[in-house]
Amino acid sequence: MAPKSDSSEGIVLNFVNEQNRPLNSQVVADFLQKFNLKKTAVQKALDNLAESGKITFKEYGKQKIYLARQDQFQIPNTEELNQMKEENARLQELLDEQKKSNSQLDGEIKSLQSNLTLDEIQAKDVKLRQQVKELEERLTKLREGVTLVSPEERKIVEKTFSDSISNWRKRKRMFKDVWDTITENSPKNLNEFKEEVGIEYDEDIGVSLQTYATLMPHGHKRARG
Repeated sequence: MAPKSDSSEGIVLNFVNEQNRPLNSQVVADFLQKFNLKKTAVQKALDNLAESGKITFKEYGKQKIYLARQDQFQIPNTEELNQMKEENARLQELLDEQKKSNSQLDGEIKSLQSNLTLDEIQAKDVKLRQQVKELEERLTKLREGVTLVSPEERKIVEKTFSDSISNWRKRKRMFKDVWDTITENSPKNLNEFKEEVGIEYDEDIGVSLQTYATLMPHGHKRARG
């Protein structure tokens, strides 16, 4: 088993060479606390390494400054330095491009996360269609005179119906945007894909937004875009 002092010297020598900068014993001891080396052991290792010529040192008053031997390092010439600079510039460009790409992807992800999922759109679509159907039945009865209602109640019903139509139109547009995004580059047949995920268009079940829209009171109708 190797003596502990040799182990300490090996750790200290590796650290000094890796840092390759002027160091005093306190700095070395602070960095090597994780190896359970006390400052006295670090100081002894530094002195032994300096005495054996494995590292160099200079004295400034009472303080010693230690440094790795520079003759052990390969110093690049001017041509090598220029090549290193060019490579560094190239890598920096690649890094900037990657950062830009990552930023764009983050934006797309946030945009997709802010939109409704297909399941959510389908659920809202079913709910809105049911509301429209119920309101249409009520409105038909009102117009046939089956049930008498006050003008105030009539306005509430008509506004609710108008809002439902507006929501239907809005959800229909939102669904189209999401559906177009999903299927834009899809190799699948769109009709087969639609059946596979269980999607039904209005016309598939015999309803028409425009037909229901014509039932709205004149004051609530909006021009078609």
